[in-house]
Amino acid sequence: MKTLAVIKKDMEFNKGLYSLIEVLKNIAVSQYRAMERKIGSYEKFLLLINNFFEFIDAQKIKHPFLQPKNKLQIMVAITSDSGLLGGLNIQVVNAALRELEKIPGKLIIIGERGKIYMRESNIPFVSFGGIKDEDRYDQAIQLRDYLVNSFLSSGMGYLKIAYPHPVSFTIQRVEIVSFLPYLTNSPEQPIAVDIIMESAPRDIIEYLVCLWMGEKIYEIFGLSRLAEFAARFVHLEESSQKLKEIDRKLQMQYFRIRHELIDRNMRELFSARLLYAG
Repeated sequence: MKTLAVIKKDMEFNKGLYSLIEVLKNIAVSQYRAMERKIGSYEKFLLLINNFFEFIDAQKIKHPFLQPKNKLQIMVAITSDSGLLGGLNIQVVNAALRELEKIPGKLIIIGERGKIYMRESNIPFVSFGGIKDEDRYDQAIQLRDYLVNSFLSSGMGYLKIAYPHPVSFTIQRVEIVSFLPYLTNSPEQPIAVDIIMESAPRDIIEYLVCLWMGEKIYEIFGLSRLAEFAARFVHLEESSQKLKEIDRKLQMQYFRIRHELIDRNMRELFSARLLYAG
């Protein structure tokens, strides 16, 4: 059984740890709010790119971005460089691995946590550094260029990205976005208008799809960081609640032992007075 001094020391340690967790929670909240203000919506931009396909017959244009050459795919898993995410990084990697079980191909890991997890599994992969807020756009373009070159040079048929999506501040789920082949919403019959194209339609499509991929990856990078901050807060909150429960048990144990000591001392004192009186 622990002594009162040991229990009191544990309670003091838990009190300091609880204060530290509260500070980390506040930091996670402020980071989430700051990133939330930075993330912009590119719906209008992406809609304009997709509207271009209404004026051409994309089915007649032979390009790997539109018609897959084979069943192989490139699978990207976006994880973080830091911990305290409650297993969210592992969920992302596992989702990517399940997709590769359906369609084999090449695995790309973003972030240190995913790299650590994959090294233990002995599965080959290509890795990139984790997302940094100040370099997020440059990292998105770098990844876009690498994916496009790998896709075209290796003759892949599909390209997907798995990432943590912040449904809300307390809920995150892993989502898989299909990038290639590029699925258009254009009608079966294009709008009959005369358009003068200085470049070949194939080159225009490749340029627009690359442009769309860069902005979409940049957006996903921001959402991944948002999910990271939210998941960290949730994990810290769970740790805080567990610490409260441990501290409550320590307090009960402390007061029980203290009362037992008081009772024992009183009995010994009473017995000693009776003995002295006799």
